[in-house]
Order: sequence, then structure tokens, then C-alpha cells
Amino acid sequence: MMQLLTEDAILNCDHELGIVNILATQSWVTIAHRRILVATDPEQRPIVGCPMYGPTVKPCSNTLKVRSGYSDLLRIDGKRVCLDTVIGLTDGTPPGMVNYSVRTPGQSLVREV
Repeated sequence: MMQLLTEDAILNCDHELGIVNILATQSWVTIAHRRILVATDPEQRPIVGCPMYGPTVKPCSNTLKVRSGYSDLLRIDGKRVCLDTVIGLTDGTPPGMVNYSVRTPGQSLVREV
């Protein structure tokens, strides 16, 4: 069973300290008055706090396209709902190797089975 993500979800880069600045784009459906995240909400979002710095190292500063973790079953206004399995790449170095993923879904009441 996978949990649905709300605007209170915490997503991190692989370096653990980098936090994705989430923005919920729909307001139709909520869980405990918190908006559910839908497709593309985690994408192209700023990452703050990534500790990877150096002369040849670029810290994670933005999320890229989600590779997996959108529901195939649930949609809101035609957009797939985000699940706690969301994972995608960041723009950090080495390119194509650093992911962002869900630390906490922001709620524990609603699951997709």
C-alpha cells in the first residue's frame, strides 16, 4: 500500500540535507485540510540545503522529471496523484546520478491499495 502525498510531504535529494520546496497546484481534494500533490508538483522545484559543494561539484538545486511514483489509478482533475514512491533526478553532480525521493508523505490516513 502506498500513501498519497500532501503539501506537507518532505522530499530530499540523495544527500539527505537537500529539501525540495513543494508547491501543491490543485485545491479540489485535501486530506485533513492539506492539498494532495498531483503530477508535476514535485518537478522543476527548488532544492535548498544540499551540502555538496566544491570546485567540481554542483549541489542539487532543482528537481527534474519524476521517473516513477505517480498513481496509475487515481487522478484529480485529470492529473495523476503523487504517491510515496515518487523518485526523480536532481540537477546535482554527477549528472544523471543523484535522485530526490520521499522522506515522509505528509499524511498517514489515505493509501492507494
